[in-house]
Amino acid sequence: MHAFGAGREPGSGPPVVSYRPWEAVNGTAPYAAALATMSVDLAFAAGVEGASLVHSHTWYANLGGHLAKLVHGIPHVATTHSLEPLRPWKAEQLGGGYALSAFCERTAVEGADAVIAVSRAMRDDVLACYPAVDEERTHVILNGIDAEEYKPDPETDVLERYGVGVGEPYAIFVGRITRQKGVTHLLDAAEAIDSSAQLVLCAGAPDTPELGAEVRSKVESLQAERGNVIWIEEMLPHREVIQLLSHAAVFVCPSVYEPLGIVNLEAMACETAVVATAVGGIPEVVVDGETGYLVPFDGGPNDPKRFAADIAERVNALLRDPELARRFGGAGRRRAVAEFSWDEIAEQTASLYRSLL
Repeated sequence: MHAFGAGREPGSGPPVVSYRPWEAVNGTAPYAAALATMSVDLAFAAGVEGASLVHSHTWYANLGGHLAKLVHGIPHVATTHSLEPLRPWKAEQLGGGYALSAFCERTAVEGADAVIAVSRAMRDDVLACYPAVDEERTHVILNGIDAEEYKPDPETDVLERYGVGVGEPYAIFVGRITRQKGVTHLLDAAEAIDSSAQLVLCAGAPDTPELGAEVRSKVESLQAERGNVIWIEEMLPHREVIQLLSHAAVFVCPSVYEPLGIVNLEAMACETAVVATAVGGIPEVVVDGETGYLVPFDGGPNDPKRFAADIAERVNALLRDPELARRFGGAGRRRAVAEFSWDEIAEQTASLYRSLL
């Protein structure tokens, strides 16, 4: 495996060759991050000599996979977890680097021997955004969940550490502070969410300082007016997230774009009911009225007040009916285990590899 970042500790998983960006392209300009990523892609292409096939994930690595295909004459499989044309807000984060990320993705996806979409909705998006891609080269292989790792945790030490009331109902959000994850919509909805319930926000790593400041302002207003808001302003280790998910009455995913929404699977595997936006691949994960509730989204949203009200309505329905929330949680766990096994996904991926060699 070839990956960004520092080396991995021996024994922590499969062997990983790690790459860092060229120092010459580091900088504070918004576009510098995209240039740094492309420098790692160049190193990837050189580093995989001797491989029979290269498989890349997301635009960060897709260009490396494409270059490896050209340099070494091997098949390239590109997995699309999202698409740059459908994330225009990234121009706010990357500046001119957004044009570079879009170039990397388009070049790699259009030149790949096979394109994996992580949901049926994602496959439709790939073909719509990149009409040069042959349908026959596009395959749906869902993302999966490690149900042995993500499972209910009865312990409460993490709740106590962060000041979450043990035994008290709460709704939880887990995700980065980015336009895509819709956290600002949840904060707007929170005004109408039952104030006797806690709202726990595991939200950090804002895309831009401006977005971070916007979220901080909204949280501070909520804490003053509504109360019962706990903001854990960092990206937590898996064990801590699992425990926080396990004790929540409802997990809320207000994303405006989500090709699959694996975070919903993680919540479901922890037996937590889900309220999520009906966008992208989320309806392929969350079954409305069975494992949670889906919230309609009109694409803008053109009516953000209505969107926020719809979120609050469904969250309140589960907060006020703990038995229904438990029933949804149990069904979610069963679905996550039965339908999103890594064993099945690995076999589908290996079969695709064999077809290209």
